[in-house]
Amino acid sequence: MTKDVGSAAPSFVDVLRVPKYLPVFLASALSLWGDNIARITIAAIVFQRTSSPLAAATTLAVSYLPAVFGRSLVGPVVDRLPYKWVIVWGHLLRALCVGALLVLVLTEAKLLTIFAVLVVLETIGGAASASSMILMTDLFPDRQYYARAIGLNALSEQTNQAFGLAVGGALVAWLGPGVGLLADLVSFLVAAITILIVVELRPVSGERGKGLPGFVRDLHRAAGDMVHHPVLARFILLSVVACVGIAAPEALAVPIAGESWWAGPLMAAPVAGAVLGIILITRRDVRWQNSSLIPLAMLMPLPLVLTMLHLPFPLLAALWFLSGMLQAFMVPLQATFTLVTPEALRGRIFSLAGALSVAAAAGSYLGAGWLAQHTGPEAAVTVCAGVCLVLVALLGLRWPEVAVRQAVEAAYAPSAPASTARAA
Repeated sequence: MTKDVGSAAPSFVDVLRVPKYLPVFLASALSLWGDNIARITIAAIVFQRTSSPLAAATTLAVSYLPAVFGRSLVGPVVDRLPYKWVIVWGHLLRALCVGALLVLVLTEAKLLTIFAVLVVLETIGGAASASSMILMTDLFPDRQYYARAIGLNALSEQTNQAFGLAVGGALVAWLGPGVGLLADLVSFLVAAITILIVVELRPVSGERGKGLPGFVRDLHRAAGDMVHHPVLARFILLSVVACVGIAAPEALAVPIAGESWWAGPLMAAPVAGAVLGIILITRRDVRWQNSSLIPLAMLMPLPLVLTMLHLPFPLLAALWFLSGMLQAFMVPLQATFTLVTPEALRGRIFSLAGALSVAAAAGSYLGAGWLAQHTGPEAAVTVCAGVCLVLVALLGLRWPEVAVRQAVEAAYAPSAPASTARAA
């Protein structure tokens, strides 16, 4: 059933009934669960060995930085190969990397060796991530269902992240570091098998340059299209700016909690808040969602400013939960960005946009860790939140409201084709 832009969104149950989406959704959820348990496992191991907030934050940054390089270069590759095979092989190769990581952790290998494997793991993941976004546009030709599915995916991601982070620290203490990594390995294998069985093989579309010169031209064209687009450029800039505030609590939760068991719950608090925020924002029509991007982005860092007051852990977790709720603006931002991007350029532009967002997250982790090393972890979270607030306010002064509104009307119109054109 096709819905008008301003009508009520379809329910999550309606979305899950779309053919082939449910198994893809479950496999992705399982993979995310394993990933986040593995993330806090490695961060906790590094902090235990070094007692350094900067080292713990660097661990998270290392898991992001290679994707900047990897995603930037794999964009044209995604556009050249059927996305089914890109996703399947991406999952299998990442499972192999996690297996190597498991051996290194259990044998207490050097941290540099563990970081090297993390670099390879995350570099491989860039292609699968971009291809998965293209898969979603094919599964949901009705864009109202697509917008709701993006919200459901984000809800699943945040829920699994909250669960994985909350229990990950306990698993390290009770069962050892190998459990989380083993769960991550199995999740990649299950995801690869699911995509192999469920997803149809579709040929690539659009013209592609030949050889290395054509590859470089494709990458250059994608960068130019994204930078000069009146809507895409502002959307990716807002995503980058928001990372300054969003990343700091996750990067510094372990140092703030110290030896207490609050490390996992603190990391999970903003993620759990995002779950509620996603549920609330996806119930509204897409016009309201997209018109609220800047207001929500400005409110998001405000609760984090109070972190420097050294509040009791329950109150601090509540403030971070509230900040997480306000992060829900990222859902319509991602959905509209995807639909506004021309179909033939989606692999390249998704990869480049992802690289920029990942670079911003990694830089925020490192910046927060450096500040914590010199001022304390609580003060560092407050400084990052203040910088984020100022940058969002400056971006809001020149926000292209008319162009965004026109892009939303075109992208979510009932008759909108899959290759929605640029905004006017």
